[in-house]
Amino acid sequence: MGRAFEYRKASKLKRWGNMSRVFPKFAKIITMAAKDGVPDPDMNAKLRTAILNAKAQNVPKDVIDNAIKRASGKDAVDIKEIRYEAKGPYGVQMIIECATDNHTRTVANVKAVLVRNKSEMLTSGALDFMFTRKSVFVFDKIEGMDIEELELELIDFGLEEIEEDIEALESGDDKQIFRIYGDFRSFGDLSKALEEKKIEVTKATLEFIPNTPIEISEEQMNELEVLIEKLEDDEDIQTVYTNLA
Repeated sequence: MGRAFEYRKASKLKRWGNMSRVFPKFAKIITMAAKDGVPDPDMNAKLRTAILNAKAQNVPKDVIDNAIKRASGKDAVDIKEIRYEAKGPYGVQMIIECATDNHTRTVANVKAVLVRNKSEMLTSGALDFMFTRKSVFVFDKIEGMDIEELELELIDFGLEEIEEDIEALESGDDKQIFRIYGDFRSFGDLSKALEEKKIEVTKATLEFIPNTPIEISEEQMNELEVLIEKLEDDEDIQTVYTNLA
C-alpha cells in the first residue's frame, strides 16, 4: 500500500536532525489538542496521541509541558489546521497540512515556495479523488508476536491491513516495524484496542494515502526533495503528502 512520501534515509535524517524547527511543529499540535479538550492527556485522547508522537521524535518534556500550558495561558493564540493542495513537477500531487495562527502569512509562504519550484496551488478539493485518508499506527516488531492472530482481532475495530516495514533511525541503523492501516473513522477504536492489548505504539496519525501511486526517476526525485524540504522549512507546515509510490 502506498503511504505518505518519506525521503530517502540520508535526507530524512538530515530533516529530523534540525530540532530548531521540528520541536515547534509538535508543540503546535499539542497546543491545539489541549485547547480542543481538557489539558489532561488521561482525559483527552487527541492530546495523548499528540504527546505520544512528540515523544517518539525525542521532543523534550519541557517543550511538551509548555505547549500544553500555552493552550490556556494568557498569551494563548488561536492555532488552526489548514490544508492546501498543489501540483508539483513530473505529475506529483501534494497535500500540504499546516497549523497556523496567521492564514494570510501561511498561504503567501506556501505559494511563494511552489511558484519558485515549478509548482502551483490547486483549488480546495481538487485532489479528493486521488487520496484516501487512513488511520495509521506504527509499533516495533515484537519477537514471538502472532501477527496473523492480531490481524484477526483488530478487524472488528476497523483494521484494513498490516504490513511489515523497515524504519530508519537517527543513528543510521534500521529497525523492523509493523504499520497498521484502517479507515480514518476507526482511529479511536483502533487506538483503544492497541492500548488494551498493551502494544506500545510509536506513531499514531491520520495520513493521506495515494490511490494510484506514481514513480519518478532519481534525477526528478532530487528536484522534488528540494521542493519538499523548502516547504517543510516553514514552521507552519506540518506534513507534506504526495502521490509517489
